[in-house]
Formats: sequence, C-alpha cells, structure tokens
Amino acid sequence: MRSGISISLSPSDRDRLDRIIKDRNAAQKHAWRAEIVLLTSDGVGTNEIMRRTGTSKTCVWRWQERFMQEGVEGLLRDKTRPSRIQPLAPRVTERVVARTLEDPPGETTHWTALMMATEVGISVSSVQRIWRAHGLQPHRVRQFKLSNDPKFVEKLRDVVGLYVSPPAHAIVLSFDEKSQIQALDRSQPGLPLKKGRAGTMTHDYKRNGTTTLFAALNVLDGTVIGRNMQRHRHQEFIHFLNLIEAQVPAGKAIHVILDNYAAHKHPKVREWLGRHPRFTFHFTPTSCSWLNAVEGFFARLTNRRLKRGVFHSLVDLQAAINRFLAEHNESPKPFVWTADPDKIIAAVKRGHQVLDSHH
Repeated sequence: MRSGISISLSPSDRDRLDRIIKDRNAAQKHAWRAEIVLLTSDGVGTNEIMRRTGTSKTCVWRWQERFMQEGVEGLLRDKTRPSRIQPLAPRVTERVVARTLEDPPGETTHWTALMMATEVGISVSSVQRIWRAHGLQPHRVRQFKLSNDPKFVEKLRDVVGLYVSPPAHAIVLSFDEKSQIQALDRSQPGLPLKKGRAGTMTHDYKRNGTTTLFAALNVLDGTVIGRNMQRHRHQEFIHFLNLIEAQVPAGKAIHVILDNYAAHKHPKVREWLGRHPRFTFHFTPTSCSWLNAVEGFFARLTNRRLKRGVFHSLVDLQAAINRFLAEHNESPKPFVWTADPDKIIAAVKRGHQVLDSHH
C-alpha cells in the first residue's frame, strides 16, 4: 500500500459504503469509489485494488486521498473542471454590444447573428449568448406613432372622461369603420388540425369583393350597432347616423367618440349634426386609434371570424359578420377603462423628447 495512506472506517461509514455498492440505482463511479475505500480499509494492496476495480494507480490514490480529506460525501461529488473552451475576453463582449447598437454595414436593415459573428470573428452561438445576456434583440422591431395633435391632452381627457364617468341620461358610443374587408375564398380546401400537425390553408386565394363595417360600441353595456356597407364616404356615414338615431331611445343624448377621418367632418355631416342636436361628436387625437374602444371589437372580429375564414361570395362574408354581431350582442360586456391619463401624457412627452434628441 502507498505510504501515508491509512483508512479506518467507522461502522456508520462502512454501512453507508456497503449500501452504495449494493444499490442497483447508484452511479457506477460511486460504486467503484466506495469499493476502493473498503478494500483500502481492509488492508488490500494497491495492485490488488486496481485489479478488482479495473482502475488505474493514480485513480486509486486520488480517491483514497479524497476520502481521507472529505469522507463519504467527497466520493459522491465530482470537482468542477475548467472548460476546454477559453471564455471570451471582456473587450470582445463590449465590442459586440457596441456594434449591435450601431447601424449594420451597407444597406442592411438589421444585424443577424451570422453577420455579427463574421464581423467580430467569434461563433454564432457566442453572439447569441452575448445578445441574450444584454437583452438585445436586433431581429425584432416594435411599431409606434406619437400624436402631433396640438390638442392632444384636451382630447385625451375628454374621451377618457366619457369612458370613466359618462354623462347622466346619455349614451356613449365608440364609432369607427373597418374598411376593405375582403371576401377571400381559398383555391383549395385546408387540412384540419391533428396531433403533430397545425391546421393548413393555401397561400393563394380568390377575392370575391370587399365590404365596410360601420360599428358603434355602446360603452355602458357593451352592445354593438353594426351595418355592412359598400363604401365609407360621408353618405354612408350619415346613413349609419340615421340608423343610430332610430335605435337609441328618444330623450337620450348621444355622445359619439370617433377619429379624424375626413368623411366625419364633411360639411353635409355638420349640417346633419345641426339638425340633430342630441348628437355630440368627440374626436380622438390624431394617430390615436388605440383610444377608440371599438377597435377591440374589430380585433376580436378579425381574429375569430375573418382571419381564417373562407367566403365563397360577398354575401357569405356579410352574413358571417352579421352572425358575429348577433353573437356578441347576446352576451355583451361593458367597456372598462383602466389606464391613467396622466401616465399616458407623461409617456408621450418622453417619446417626443427621445425623438427630438435623435433628430
């Protein structure tokens, strides 16, 4: 036996090592390490331990020393080893981050991992790790539009005030048009969804015409007044206002929230408003369609009925829209505004400040 190696086991350690060797679920490396220690404590020589355990001399010596230093727990734990791949120097990481924040060369619109790896001289996976660690996603872009309306704050507070505290004995309607809704018929039938396969539809289509949906969302109870029309001029808008006039009980004031589309401010529309004093228009700030509550209804209509729909004719499309309106009005939900207008105003100011600093 190697000089300086002396192992004497307590009954508890011997019992634990025996259990490790006999445990079929124990890792094989833990079993032969335990066997090395047991044989050493029984006075077996190094060559015999090597023969019985099938290990080398240095391996036997290593685990004898490990047990003497750390006990049984040392046999069950592997020491960490340095990676064979050298870590990237901090200056390389800094260069990747700095180049990512700059425009890519030529007329390329954004950096890709392969482009950056070629630029800096590292692997693609290294670039991806650096981007992930620093929260950089050059392949993604978010759309925005800041309102330049000089009366932005005034109009915002006016509209939000109608949502939060509507006037007594009045009805608040959020109005807009969803124009150019296409009646698309696919060239071939799609395959249904099944395990391991998404539903399919052909990329090409036949367009059977378009329609425009005029819709007014009642903020108080969530119902929608809707009508399909061929175009969206001021004539159709006046026709829809007459429809609202007929459906809303007499004696109720009608506050209509709508955008700045030219047809909504046409002289004929202003004349109509003069003849119907119970109507009041409240215009949203420019580039603020998100402020109009009816946009949420249009989004649900698109996602649940139109996006994957197959319509063999314009009549089929209009019938599908009308069915969706009827189903929505069977179980409507009042619109609830939760955003703080002061926070919105502050965010818009910050946005303008950032734009001004960059331009």
